[in-house]
Amino acid sequence: MVGTPRLGLVGRITERHVLDGLLARVRAGGSEVLVVRGEAGIGKTALVRYAARQASGFRVVQLTGVEAEMELPFAGVHQLCATMPGRLDALPPPQRHALSVALGLVAGEVPERFLVGLAVLSLLSAVADERPLLCLVEDGQWLDAASSQVLGLVARRVRADSVAIVVAVRDPVAEHDFDGLPELRLAGLPEQDARVLLANVVAG
Repeated sequence: MVGTPRLGLVGRITERHVLDGLLARVRAGGSEVLVVRGEAGIGKTALVRYAARQASGFRVVQLTGVEAEMELPFAGVHQLCATMPGRLDALPPPQRHALSVALGLVAGEVPERFLVGLAVLSLLSAVADERPLLCLVEDGQWLDAASSQVLGLVARRVRADSVAIVVAVRDPVAEHDFDGLPELRLAGLPEQDARVLLANVVAG
C-alpha cells in the first residue's frame, strides 16, 4: 500500500537518501557533517525533522538559532549544552572551566572560543560513547557569532565518534562559519511535485 507523501518531503527522495546514508555511516561508527542550504520555506526544516524521525538508536539533541539572541554570546552553545546536563564533570579542567564560564555557571573572564569549542567537542564525544549522537541545528544563520564559530570548529574536528551534525542554513547568506563543510543544496520542487504538495496542504 502506498502511503500519502509526508508534508514538505514531496520530491525529496534524493535528499532523504543522503540523510539515510549519513545516519547509516554514523551507526557503523563514523562521524558525519552536513550543511543543508536553501531559501526560506524550501523544506530545510522538513528534512531536519525527517532525520530526527529516522534516527532510531540515536540520542538526538537540537538547537535553533534565534534572531533575537544573535547579540548574546554563547546563547546557542547554552541551548545545546542544556540538553546534556551533568556532563561537564567529565571534561578536562581547562575545558570544563571555559565552558562553565561561557554558560554562566561560574565567574571568570570571557573564555577563548577555541577552548570552548574543544569542550563542546569533548562533550559530544562523551555522549556518543554511550550511543550514536545526532546533533541538529536549525536556522544556523541566526546563531550568535560565538556559538556559530564554536559549532563550525566542532564540525571540522569531529572524527570517528559516532556523531552526526546536520545544520540547516538559509540562503542567500553572507560568509558563514559552516562554509567549506559538506553541503546539500535544496532547489525548488518540480512543478508536478509542487502541485502535489499544494493539494496536500489544501486537503490537510
